[in-house]
Amino acid sequence: MLDGRPCPDRHDGMAVVMTRQTDRGDEHVLIRNHERAFGSTSSMIVAAAHYDRGMIDGRTALGGTTNLVFRDGGWVSAEASLGGTLINCAGGATPWGSWLTCEETLRNDVSTEGKRHGYVFEVAANASQTTGNPIVAMGRFSHEAAAVDPASGYVYLTEDLHNVSGFYRFIPNDAKGRLGSLEVGGRLQAAKVAGANNTSLITAERCDEYVLEWIDIANPDRDAGELGAPQLRGFNANPRASGPFVQAWSAGALQFARGEGLWYSAGKMYIVDTATGVDGANRPGRGKGAVWELDLATMKLKAIFVSDDQLVGNNPDNIAVSPRGGILVCEDGGRTVDAIGSGTRLLGINAQGDSFILCKNHVDLTAAQISRVDKRIAPGDYRDSEFAGACWEPSGHVLFCNIQSPGITFAIWGPWGDAGV
Repeated sequence: MLDGRPCPDRHDGMAVVMTRQTDRGDEHVLIRNHERAFGSTSSMIVAAAHYDRGMIDGRTALGGTTNLVFRDGGWVSAEASLGGTLINCAGGATPWGSWLTCEETLRNDVSTEGKRHGYVFEVAANASQTTGNPIVAMGRFSHEAAAVDPASGYVYLTEDLHNVSGFYRFIPNDAKGRLGSLEVGGRLQAAKVAGANNTSLITAERCDEYVLEWIDIANPDRDAGELGAPQLRGFNANPRASGPFVQAWSAGALQFARGEGLWYSAGKMYIVDTATGVDGANRPGRGKGAVWELDLATMKLKAIFVSDDQLVGNNPDNIAVSPRGGILVCEDGGRTVDAIGSGTRLLGINAQGDSFILCKNHVDLTAAQISRVDKRIAPGDYRDSEFAGACWEPSGHVLFCNIQSPGITFAIWGPWGDAGV
């Protein structure tokens, strides 16, 4: 990176947050998550904005973000932009050119610095403008992704905890939509199905439809705890849940299996539930996943893609919608063996709700290959590693994406007209 340190590993969610014209061509600024957990202080991401340097069980938080610049067909630079966070899985770009990075953790631990985890942080396109302050009012839970409705300024949020996942939105007190405005605070709400309490959506069928309404969460920063009645589907006894979900469920909120990717496009939110369905033992909420479409004008939620077989879709995770309206999902179910070979995939979803393979992970690296490009990674077969962070730059010509391990970011050129995305 710019400071001479090696790039951190475990690449995950990512977005193009800014495009600017220079005398050398269009320049794209991307912000990329690193889904890293605990380790030694020597492995921390070193950034000016550092949230937590304290110790939890003798270890420190290794997560964070890096900012990347891509210009005229090549990488220009990479620099650390946030450190001291935990398990930065997904997130989402804002309309004002920043990135919301989400901590995917339910831990109630407090570090020796007194810092708590399970929050959303805003990262600026100019890394020096990142504060490292958590947006506490957005809730403390196992955050996965975030997406902003540009018309209202509301931020929609997914939760990833197996069969104990809600769907949320944040109504900011400062609706001006600018860097730092979300830190002013706001109101967190959870989704419920209109006219029904505690609806379970963990075994969706294609074309299922519901209308949503919203419940206020009184204490977004409440610690995780045991869930009260009624009993959640998929459990013999009620499990531990996030503080916001405990409050939401008691007020009739809905249940997702595992909320993952989230993307705004043309007045709609596209929501991934990576585990809806049943497994071979007929256990609910352990299936192959689905994509829901939420119309923000009517609050109608519809299942537009549901997988009942890993060849159709093997646990989709991150999601992106291209400037042409094409839907792309990143698989995180391990390698799939199909006609192309063995590996994880980038899948497109067409207007009929059917999937197709756009790209296949065939990263199987030898020591000789690594040596030729002077990289500091271990040789091995990485075809099990998930695709993540798929996103287009504004013109829709270049698609960026990650393979989480060993940590590779790709730029893929179109034209895309015949590719379905």
